[in-house]
Amino acid sequence: MAASGIPELSLDQVAELSEGAEKAARDYVLSKVSRSRIVTLDVTVDAEGTKPLNISVDVTIVLSPLMNHFDVEFLTNEATKKAFLSIEEYLRELESKSKK
Repeated sequence: MAASGIPELSLDQVAELSEGAEKAARDYVLSKVSRSRIVTLDVTVDAEGTKPLNISVDVTIVLSPLMNHFDVEFLTNEATKKAFLSIEEYLRELESKSKK
C-alpha cells in the first residue's frame, strides 16, 4: 500500500498505525473464532519509508483440529482486509488533520 496525500509520518505515528492495524486483524479473528480454538494467531505489520509509505500485513492463523471445517484462508484474508481498512482510516484522518 502506498499513500501520497499525507504528510511524512513520525515514528510514533507509524507505531500507532501498525498497532491499530494489528488490533483490527486480531479483533476480527476473535469475533469469528473462540480464543480456545486458536492455536496460533500472528499478525505482523511492516511499514517502510516515509514518502511513499509502504505497508505490508501478514496474518497467520492455525486453528485447533476441532475446527477442520472452518475456512482458515477466508478468515486470514478477511483479517488482512480489516487491517488495511484500519490503516486507510488512520491515514485519511491524518490527511484531513494536515489540511486544517
